[in-house]
Amino acid sequence: MRKFLRRIIAVLIFRVNWKKLFVVGTILTVFRVVFQIYSLPNPLTEWISSPPLDVSSYQRLINHGNKSRELELSVTSDNQLKMSKHVPAVVLLNSTARTNRLMRVMERRARLLRRRRRKKQARIVEKIVYPPPPVVPDHLQRFIASLTPNEALAYARREIEQAPIVTDDPDLYAPLFRNISNFKRSYEMMELLLKVYIYDEGDRPIFHEPHLLGIYSSEGWFMKLMEENPYFVTRDPEKAHLFYLPYSSRQLQMAVYVPGSHNLRPLSEFLRDYVNMLAAKYPFWNRTHGTDHFIVACHDWGPYILKDHEELIRNTIKALCNADISEGIFKAGKDVSLPETAIRNIGKPLVNVGGKRVSQRPILAFFAGNMHGPVRPKLLKYWSDRDEDMKIYGPLPTSVSRIMSYPDHMKSSKFCLCPMGFEVNSPRIVEAIYYECVPVIIADNLALPFDEVLDWSAFSLIVSEEDIPKLKEILLSIPLRRYQVMQNNVKRVQKHFHWNAMPFRFDLFHMILHSIWSRRLNQFQESQIS
Repeated sequence: MRKFLRRIIAVLIFRVNWKKLFVVGTILTVFRVVFQIYSLPNPLTEWISSPPLDVSSYQRLINHGNKSRELELSVTSDNQLKMSKHVPAVVLLNSTARTNRLMRVMERRARLLRRRRRKKQARIVEKIVYPPPPVVPDHLQRFIASLTPNEALAYARREIEQAPIVTDDPDLYAPLFRNISNFKRSYEMMELLLKVYIYDEGDRPIFHEPHLLGIYSSEGWFMKLMEENPYFVTRDPEKAHLFYLPYSSRQLQMAVYVPGSHNLRPLSEFLRDYVNMLAAKYPFWNRTHGTDHFIVACHDWGPYILKDHEELIRNTIKALCNADISEGIFKAGKDVSLPETAIRNIGKPLVNVGGKRVSQRPILAFFAGNMHGPVRPKLLKYWSDRDEDMKIYGPLPTSVSRIMSYPDHMKSSKFCLCPMGFEVNSPRIVEAIYYECVPVIIADNLALPFDEVLDWSAFSLIVSEEDIPKLKEILLSIPLRRYQVMQNNVKRVQKHFHWNAMPFRFDLFHMILHSIWSRRLNQFQESQIS
């Protein structure tokens, strides 16, 4: 069979007249060209003899009868011939079956692209639908509307002092709170009464442009959710209990600071001039000297760029991540400690939140991070490569992260160490809570977030810097039963540290706002007494 096939192929190669085949192919090609020319919608002479064309515009026409598309070219000649003297050429693009098929394919692709674009834009600009406000009886609404801001604050103080006893609340877990009854009543008064006026003044990107990624994102998320909020924000400053200065310390640093200069003076002068402008333009700052104004700043330099304005640093309510009580800028009881959160995905700020059960946490304690500040090198000195139960690193080595990532280390550890760096604040505190790992806070001068309402001893450990050599002994001294309770409390407190695109009651946005609200109530009480 193979020999037969070889003979057939040899005959074809040596006996076929290839010249004749070439001539026949050429004739067929010429015939196809002539046929296509005669199948054109207009005579060939119109295509050749028409004057030079200057394509000026095009318009898509829709034929409702057969749903076909045409592309009409309106043309003018170089010698400005009138339309009556020259009939313009109209090219019908759907004149052949091939073109029709091509047009249908292009239409389908265009529809798909438009549909994808609409879906993408809908995800980006999706309007946030906030939960409805608490239902308030009509007579109470009329009473509240009749109150001035100071009268409303006095009313809230009385209500909180007479708060009913709360023993069981579906939204709040009592063991987490110092006084759940007072907190709940204060929160309800905030929902009922609080109005915040946001100054429009200030240009982007320093003002009104939230920074939503990285370790300084807390100020950006608060700004975003505050400016979008339809319930707490008022456009009438005469009704406001608080005034918000909507600047971003991170954006200010990126816009004004000269890298390598080590000079923060231009930043503090910028804020000083801004506050002076507001004080000259409106009466609201001067009537209280800034005591009813507040700022929210998460950059490490947040406290230091306030120094050029005496009333700004002394009187305003400062919500700061760098809540260091030893430097004299942050005042415990007057200012607010802002939780530092490291957001890596704006669309999903709570990605990877959650952890493992106690029985699946074989590591006693874990830390990995850069070696800056006085505490971390000391931690590494005593515990790096000293104990199998203590996984203490500088930056997490690649050989280790290939086996177990940083989040997985936290999810597999009983205790997550949160030592201070250059400053007292650390995003690891909130990270540990996100991964359901009991945080061990090593920062002697840190004012803990929401310390006025949350009992941090219920879900965390606070270890003195001088006790680092005894760290393992301290951790092992905690009975298993107590640890299980603490770890369960970490899960319970987690929702109070969540950023949500649509804020929920008692989440991080509302907890920060409540801390600012409670500081304003304290200020008002002190002013009434004095």
